[in-house]
Amino acid sequence: MKSSRRKFLSTSTLAIAGSLAACRSTDAASRGLIALPPTGRVDDEEYWQLVRLQYPLTTDRVYLNTGGLGPAPYTVLDAVNTKMMSLQRLSETGHTSLDSVRPDVARFIGVQEDEIAFTRNATEGNATVASGLKLERGDEVIFESHAHPGGAMAWMVRQKEDGIKVKIFEPSADSGEENLQRIKDLVTPATRVIQVSHVTAPTGIRMPVKEIAAIARDAGAWFHVDGAQSLGMIEMDLSDIGCDSYASSGHKWLGAPHGTGILFVRRDRQDEVRPTEAGAYTNSDYELPDVFDYTDSARRYESGTRDASTVAGIHAAVQFQEQIGTDLVEERGQYLGRYLRSQVREIDGVTVISPVTAEMDSAMSTVKLANIGYRDLYRYLIQEHQLRCRIVSERGIDGLRISTHIFNTKADCDRVIEGIRQATRV
Repeated sequence: MKSSRRKFLSTSTLAIAGSLAACRSTDAASRGLIALPPTGRVDDEEYWQLVRLQYPLTTDRVYLNTGGLGPAPYTVLDAVNTKMMSLQRLSETGHTSLDSVRPDVARFIGVQEDEIAFTRNATEGNATVASGLKLERGDEVIFESHAHPGGAMAWMVRQKEDGIKVKIFEPSADSGEENLQRIKDLVTPATRVIQVSHVTAPTGIRMPVKEIAAIARDAGAWFHVDGAQSLGMIEMDLSDIGCDSYASSGHKWLGAPHGTGILFVRRDRQDEVRPTEAGAYTNSDYELPDVFDYTDSARRYESGTRDASTVAGIHAAVQFQEQIGTDLVEERGQYLGRYLRSQVREIDGVTVISPVTAEMDSAMSTVKLANIGYRDLYRYLIQEHQLRCRIVSERGIDGLRISTHIFNTKADCDRVIEGIRQATRV
């Protein structure tokens, strides 16, 4: 079901080198207009330099904060601009084009096209589920203490306004089994919802979502996944995971335009999530004042005028990752993250907070230094070494998060390693 680099014929290093030379010699190619070779290797730095040229990122600094906001490649920006201009020439909404995009995006995450809605971000998708589920006073919701505000605040509002009970667990960076046990320890007969971040934002812990789905089923609870940090970072098959709903932003690891997102709600459970915003696409049939039926798909969660050009950008972002190979995209981020963590662990005074086991790690690495505070470290790296990372102040972690994605290189990681090494001597 997944698009994989293994479907393509291999290409030679000579061909990649030739493409790099061509890219450096023409303005068009510097905008990513020379096609990528049909396949690459996770450790082939010349291939990834060519991938890097597909992005308009400045060379004045190294960008290492995809966990906060990811850049879009030229092919995505061009798709957005082309769609926007074509619609502006006619002054049309282009809403029908959303349905032509839906099948490919649904396939990309392993679901059916009537199970996804296009949103503005993961926060909107998370809030649609949290606000739309029919819960009563005393019903319990479990999620991890590292949940992003975009995944936690809607539940906190329901606790304040509706009297539900929020229960949290501290995620372990050492053991998936430990995380499963911590969730089980919180489950009671009143548990109605279990939610986890697929990959936690502060330290990049990959949660065992398939096993958590089984815990939720046994408890008769809804299982929701906040996928803000997983869509576009790791291969996705939501049908295999078995969650009831999943929300993600497009503008992080997927490289889609700003203000885009995807919400998945299982086809047979959509009637359990009331749309919190309603408009022309919420209904399949209505007649004022007393006839109304919901649209028979997740499109019921799309209300009002939508920006069809950004949805075209989501489509282009999916196609771009599939061109590289979704398995290779995942492997590359982890390859760089593991290399980075292995090297900084050898530096005196540095602690790696992120997981080190293959089952739990991700493309995000969070570190702490004994002799320099996280804010000072952030400022030092960006001012002295032009490295754009992200501070982690949540839950007293007080660390620095480094995101490694397909436009990053091993040389970028070496620059981070040297910057941290020098920071320990400041």
